Amino acid sequence: MRALVVVTHPAETSFTRATCDAATRGLIRAGHTVTVLDLYSMGFQPAMTNAERAAYHEANPVVDPLVAESVAAIRQAEMLVFVYPTWWSGLPAMLKGWLEKTMLPDVAFVFDADHRVRPGLTKVRRIVGISSYGSARTYVKAINDNGRRTLLRALRLNTGLRTRSTWLAFYSIDSSTAEQRGAFIERVERKMASV
Repeated sequence: MRALVVVTHPAETSFTRATCDAATRGLIRAGHTVTVLDLYSMGFQPAMTNAERAAYHEANPVVDPLVAESVAAIRQAEMLVFVYPTWWSGLPAMLKGWLEKTMLPDVAFVFDADHRVRPGLTKVRRIVGISSYGSARTYVKAINDNGRRTLLRALRLNTGLRTRSTWLAFYSIDSSTAEQRGAFIERVERKMASV
């Protein structure tokens, strides 16, 4: 399967990047073809410009070359893997902006003859979310885990309801030990090697 891994964290030595490396190793071990988009390293600009908004419903909505690179990777993907820290109860602004700029008409969704929205990511058979949280699981659950809902509900509507999903969460990272973090990284690698 062709897996697109989207990682979002500004620090190259972060737990998020280590988790992404583990996920990538596991996917490769499972025989998947892996493409990694590191949004910070590639210099992705998450804020939509006036030109991008004006082009959104045009025949060629892609204005930015980095968006074009991402769209090409999305169109090839059979698995989408998102690795990010949960900040302010949701997706980091970089990842949210990436979704807004790449999940375009004729990419993420299409319109049928009656102008109803239909899934455009029909090649995608699995969505994986891997996130760390500063808060405990009970708190995250109480506030509805907005990032998870965005990826496993909203985005999944663009892939089709038969798309399988996997969620790997590391809660209470702020009070975790090195052993707990290491165990989670090992868990991620093992899980990705089995999907």
